[in-house]
Amino acid sequence: MGGTITMQKMRYINSLNRISNVRTSDCFVYNNIIFFAVPKAFVSKAIGLGAKNIKELQMRFGKRVKIIPLTEDVEKFIKSIVNPVEFKSLEAKEDCYILTAGGRNKAALLGRNKRRLIELNKIVEDFFGKPLKIV
Repeated sequence: MGGTITMQKMRYINSLNRISNVRTSDCFVYNNIIFFAVPKAFVSKAIGLGAKNIKELQMRFGKRVKIIPLTEDVEKFIKSIVNPVEFKSLEAKEDCYILTAGGRNKAALLGRNKRRLIELNKIVEDFFGKPLKIV
């Protein structure tokens, strides 16, 4: 899971570890938000009491931060990333995942110049080994 570790990614991961004492190797940026995927049992510890860990990370990096549970369920994983944007369904094909969005949600999931689609596709491919298509 996860993809390549850049120096920036390592900086994010080390900061989460120092601030919350929660270890993860999975972090990525989507829609200018830093996401940390941590084991489900450690989500609340990573967030901190009154979200103090998230607030400190946000001040440190100047970006929004979200902590999501690490899961093998592709649909739950994508929902936790794109929330509050909703989609109708996710279908696993042999060579890719097909996400059915519908209406305005499709535009929100694609983003300007398909930027969000490109980011989300890379994340899904890194974590689950198959590309994502939005219809």
